[in-house]
Order: sequence, then C-alpha cells, then structure tokens
Amino acid sequence: MQPTATVLVYSDDSNTREQVRLATGRRPAPDVPVVEFVECATPGAVIKELDKGGIDVCVLDGEAVPMGGMGLCRQIKDEVFNCPPVLLLIGRPQDAWLATWSRAEAAVTLPVEPVEFAAALASLLRTKRLQSA
Repeated sequence: MQPTATVLVYSDDSNTREQVRLATGRRPAPDVPVVEFVECATPGAVIKELDKGGIDVCVLDGEAVPMGGMGLCRQIKDEVFNCPPVLLLIGRPQDAWLATWSRAEAAVTLPVEPVEFAAALASLLRTKRLQSA
C-alpha cells in the first residue's frame, strides 16, 4: 500500500476547491505520495479538521469570505500545535507580502495555474516528509 498525504483545502468557493483538486491530480510530482483531500468551506471546519490531526499541508484561499485564508493562516500558526505548512492562494502577485505576514510557507496566485501550483504543493509535501523522518 502506498503512503498518502492529506491536503486540507479551504475556500468558500467550490470552483476554487475544484481548481486545486484538478491542478494536483493524484499526486503533484512523482516523488511525493498520492494526495487525499479534506475540503472545508468555513474557518470553523478548518479548525475542527486540524484539531483531529493527520493533515500534511493546508491550502487556504486568501480571497475566501467571510474569513480570508491569510487571517486564518495567521490564526492557525498561533493556535495549532505543530501546524502543517500552508500554501496560500492570493488574488494578486503584489499580495505576496501579506502571505509573508500570515506566515504561510508558500503562495501562488489565483486562478490556479496547474504547473505552478503542483510545484509549490510538491515542495511543501517534500519538506513535510523530511521533517517527519
């Protein structure tokens, strides 16, 4: 049985969550595990899933409503013990500084560009795997 990685995807927009799933495919790169998704449409659902444990990477939509992924990222970095790495989806490249403020490990712009997104996600999964070893 192959190992799997669990990726939490937060967005109030089901189309954004679908873009993330499609850009990832079964796995974002040949050297990382097959990905399973946990989808969340509310900040409360994200916290609940993180409290359960088992999340390898979080993908948070910076444009989500009522709470954007940047604010949620900063909150979980403060409140969740051993918080998984975060890939932030941002509206404009100029918002990269806000991603840094939120303490996200990586950021890509919306709409999701599959090659860029898969590379960023694979990098975070590799880092997570090295930290777990």
